[in-house]
Amino acid sequence: MNKYLMVIFCCMLIGIPIAFINPTEGGLREEPFIGLFYVSIGGAIVIILYSSYQSRKEQQKIRRERRKKFKKK
Repeated sequence: MNKYLMVIFCCMLIGIPIAFINPTEGGLREEPFIGLFYVSIGGAIVIILYSSYQSRKEQQKIRRERRKKFKKK
C-alpha cells in the first residue's frame, strides 16, 4: 500500500470512533453519525481492495518478465 493510500486509510479508521464519540465532551453521542461510520468502513474496504488489486497486477508483471527471460535463454 503506498503512502497516500495509507494516509487516507488512517483517516477512514479515525472517522469510525468519531461517529460515536463526541470530541468536545468525550462521551458517547446520543445519536451517532451513522453515515460517517458506514462511509468510513466502506472507504477502508475500497482502499484494501484497490491496494490488493495493484499488488496483484504488479506481481503478474514481474512473473511475465521472469518468464520472458527464461524463454530467451
